[in-house]
Amino acid sequence: MDVKVLYDFTAEGSSELTVREGETVTVVNQNVGGGWIEAQNCRGQSGLVPEDYLEISTGTAPVYPEAYSTAATTNTHAQVANGDDPWSGGEAYSSDTAGGWDTQGYTHTQQAGGDDDDDEWDEEWDDHSTGGFPGHAHAEDDSGASGRNAHAPSMKISLSKFPFSKTPNPEMYLLAKLPPKGEDRLPVYLGEVGPVWLYPQSPLDCVVADPKKGSKMYGLKSYIEYQVTPNTTNRPVNHRYKHFDWLYERLLEKFGSAIPIPCLPDKQVTGRFDEQFIKIRMERLQAWMVRMCRHPVVSNSDVFQLFLTYRDEKEWKAGKRRTEKDETIGPMIFSVIDPEAPELEPGEVEQRCEQYSRFTKSMDDGVKDLLTVGHTHWKRCTGPLPKEYQRIGKAFQNLSSVFSSSGYQGEATLTDALTAAGKTYEEIAQIVAEQPKKDLHYLMETNNEYKGLLGCFPDTIAVHKAAIDRFKDGDKMVAAGKISFQEKNTMKQRISTMSFSLQAEMNHFHSNRIYDYNRVMQLYLEEQVKFYELIAEKLRQALGQFTTL
Repeated sequence: MDVKVLYDFTAEGSSELTVREGETVTVVNQNVGGGWIEAQNCRGQSGLVPEDYLEISTGTAPVYPEAYSTAATTNTHAQVANGDDPWSGGEAYSSDTAGGWDTQGYTHTQQAGGDDDDDEWDEEWDDHSTGGFPGHAHAEDDSGASGRNAHAPSMKISLSKFPFSKTPNPEMYLLAKLPPKGEDRLPVYLGEVGPVWLYPQSPLDCVVADPKKGSKMYGLKSYIEYQVTPNTTNRPVNHRYKHFDWLYERLLEKFGSAIPIPCLPDKQVTGRFDEQFIKIRMERLQAWMVRMCRHPVVSNSDVFQLFLTYRDEKEWKAGKRRTEKDETIGPMIFSVIDPEAPELEPGEVEQRCEQYSRFTKSMDDGVKDLLTVGHTHWKRCTGPLPKEYQRIGKAFQNLSSVFSSSGYQGEATLTDALTAAGKTYEEIAQIVAEQPKKDLHYLMETNNEYKGLLGCFPDTIAVHKAAIDRFKDGDKMVAAGKISFQEKNTMKQRISTMSFSLQAEMNHFHSNRIYDYNRVMQLYLEEQVKFYELIAEKLRQALGQFTTL
């Protein structure tokens, strides 16, 4: 089937296909899932394209929320999930390496097999899913069967369903007639560091734990669900990955214009039920939830509270429908932001916007550089370096064997010491190979998390830049009779409100950044000290075997 391309799309990996608006491509596989279609262009190149970017069957463009304009742009959030990730090394997760870790990285790719993590949202969870809420009995155990090929090739597919792939249009907020602010207002205060969000007295936290395998459709579809326990209720609720995905999309739709919402960890094609993969995914879901809990706006939102605290099916279904009908989405989120500070001049608004844009870009480059260096170091520590120590150890032991063959009576002390030194270096080789999991892993995970978060800032800052550009056109619009002078003044007030929210968000980001990097660097260096002290102790013991002449 030949279809027309509706929007430009730039491939972000070898499994994807770059297409341009107006181009005609042939659909090769429409059942890939996860919002993707496999297509082939006129040059014979094939790959994955977002299905919303293609004109399928109906011949009409996909419908997007009013908060977003129809100007096509590249999806930065998709890049967050799957971009040139040096930590992932471009390889799929493998479970047959030492300790269960793939030294090439942890790229999680999307499932094409028998679980339904990648299915579109269904109402089954609302009605009678095994994972909907505590108290439900599980369906019969997974049979491991699949309606699709269980040996499908691994494909690197981004989680994003492209809800934020169209540049939000701030004009609807800048010129809209807004109702008075109600209970949902989001105050911004002037603190010691400048504008800040209102933080709760008792910070929210949660624990993601106890993964269990469940199934539905008489075992044809399997999944993993996790217990999520907030500190406010200490009552666990059960969620599958697709439910985290639903939460992510709701948060992105509602807050994405004002607050960067990082992507979830990617999905997996093979080995989804591997114990080590489940551990890594749970660790990353925990990190994502902790970051959301830390945010005073996100953590207090109705949709996030619903996800953590719903009590029964009725409450869940009502809350889900309510959040999906929320009209305060996209740039309209600024309509509920209430700065308790004097209005800013447009020049200062633009200056701060550029300042934040430069910083986040520079930090993004620095984080990626550290990921590249760390990934190289990880490979060296788990590959060539231990082998070098092993070769040194073998050489000492071989020399000891040669000395033993001399027949000289006073040889034993030296040969025993040489043998002990050789075994010491073999022990050091093992210590070196295991060390990255004790220190570098946490440094890399923190950097990988910040890489994802920083990748969201360009989209958020673009909304502010677009608003500033619209205000700059204000005089022309007034002269052309498109807006009144009063409406231009309203635009000035509202870009000031937007700027206060951006400043509050950046101050929140800086506060978290200082805490996170201080904590992870302390952990890294403490473990490095233990590592070198252990090696030094091993070498001292080997040294003690030799006689001082």
